Amino acid sequence: MKRALFPGSFDPITLGHYDIIKRGIKLFDEVVVAIGINADKKYMFSLEERKSFIEASFKNHPKVKVVTYKGLTIDFCKEIDAQFILRGLRNPADFEFEKAIAHTNRKLSKIETVFLLTAADTSYISSSIVRDVIRNNGDYTVLVPNSVVVK
Repeated sequence: MKRALFPGSFDPITLGHYDIIKRGIKLFDEVVVAIGINADKKYMFSLEERKSFIEASFKNHPKVKVVTYKGLTIDFCKEIDAQFILRGLRNPADFEFEKAIAHTNRKLSKIETVFLLTAADTSYISSSIVRDVIRNNGDYTVLVPNSVVVK
């Protein structure tokens, strides 16, 4: 089985994330969306909310699993037998940042990182932009899947 791990904080999941996952399920037998737990980070949405947003978005896609994890991504990949890390790239800055992580992960393990370019119509979207729109009472719904609901 070709299993890919798509790690992130998903605070919240965006249409860009959604697009990468949808395209990833065409390439892999299973895509595990892994929400990293970082006690030092301040999140807008709780871990449970973030997990439920993603699960609701992919409820009709049995090839998508949603989990949480702590620690190094490559250690979690080994734990769940994921041979690939899936990452989306929006711009050259993302590439430079992700390239360094991918090289480090490859040096520490045999896990390959697979990059997908974001779709042109979602390449400007980031979770931090979405959070800013939400904080300022803007229409965030055009940036996220329908499952993301602000209370």
